[in-house]
Amino acid sequence: QAQLVESGGGLVHPGESLRLSCSGSGFSLDHHAIGWFRQAPGKEREGVSKISASGGFTNYADSVKGRFITWRDSNKNTVTLHMNNLKPEDTAVYFCAADPNIYYDESLAEGAFKYWGQGTQVTVSS
Repeated sequence: QAQLVESGGGLVHPGESLRLSCSGSGFSLDHHAIGWFRQAPGKEREGVSKISASGGFTNYADSVKGRFITWRDSNKNTVTLHMNNLKPEDTAVYFCAADPNIYYDESLAEGAFKYWGQGTQVTVSS
């Protein structure tokens, strides 16, 4: 059965970096746009970033632009979210999700994402 798995979460200090990885278990990520979403306690889940199936297009939420970057490695069947200059407000459970649609747009809405991981905790605290 298709499943996504996130890894790399942990506790870091403000200003530090962390790298998250999304991998496919039982299927290839090659033909899916991959999005990253996060949910902080008491808040709604929000879109963080998105990368097209080809890797040629990326989009980021305004809150993370210039700090986060996402890329994919088809040979490893993974998608990475590298987070720089982390802030306490980045603290959340981070999810990756796969969109099987053949088109790509700039929206970070989660409706088109059909496969989700269980999430990994990122905590930014001094």
